[in-house]
Amino acid sequence: MVAHLSSFVAAYVALGLIGPAVVMATMGQRSAFVRRHAVEALNFNISVLIYALVSGVLAFVLIGIPLLVALAVLYLVTTIQGAMAANRGEEYRYPLTIRFVS
Repeated sequence: MVAHLSSFVAAYVALGLIGPAVVMATMGQRSAFVRRHAVEALNFNISVLIYALVSGVLAFVLIGIPLLVALAVLYLVTTIQGAMAANRGEEYRYPLTIRFVS
């Protein structure tokens, strides 16, 4: 749960991937469940950063602004869902996630 919610703290300064990376590096060695959730959260945050950069560039042709709004809603909803799933002891896969880290 910490891996999912820690990205909220730093999301507004584009550092949302630090929390999941720290959780993966520290607590992920003790629990495979925690590692899977941390990897999932890290991959999602990397993907969101890429999508936000692309949307920012597309903002110059006006389509990027609605994409940024949709991305913010997706980020908020799915991060809460991931944290709730982790709290219940369930697996969670973020939608639209590129798998960079395994």
